Amino acid sequence: MICLLGLATLGANAAELEAGDRAPDFTLQASDGKTYSLADFKGKQAVVVAWFPRAFTSGCTVECKSLAENGDLIRQYDVSYFMASVDPLEKNIEFAKATEADFPLLSDPTKEVAKAYGVLQMGSFAKRETFYIGVDGTILKVDREVRPDTSAQDMASTLGVLGVARR
Repeated sequence: MICLLGLATLGANAAELEAGDRAPDFTLQASDGKTYSLADFKGKQAVVVAWFPRAFTSGCTVECKSLAENGDLIRQYDVSYFMASVDPLEKNIEFAKATEADFPLLSDPTKEVAKAYGVLQMGSFAKRETFYIGVDGTILKVDREVRPDTSAQDMASTLGVLGVARR
């Protein structure tokens, strides 16, 4: 009984983040050679963090290409947007080049930020979830049903519905 109970709770997150919660801060290296911190955007700009399971897998490639090919839709809004994974930085740099990503891919190899966001799956990869974070650092929406092929269009639509300022 104890073993079964332990297995049942192994994959569960302590508490899923929801709209209205304070977004956990992060400082992560990115595929563009820079380091980004959520705190740097507070009071200045909304942020979108699209977690993805693994670089070079089919769904993740489709999602990244959607954002790269249709990023003009997202850039109509006053927002900084990122994809993020627990992949090593070097792998995300290669993935960004292969998909021609014109936005940063964040790397969380320690998995601490993924844990804080409640997206760490089986201790080894992130769930595909997108977090919309307001200028004040509060989560505006969590999309747990991301469609990789229309990710950019869906992101832009959500930004509009949430009332994020246009550029």
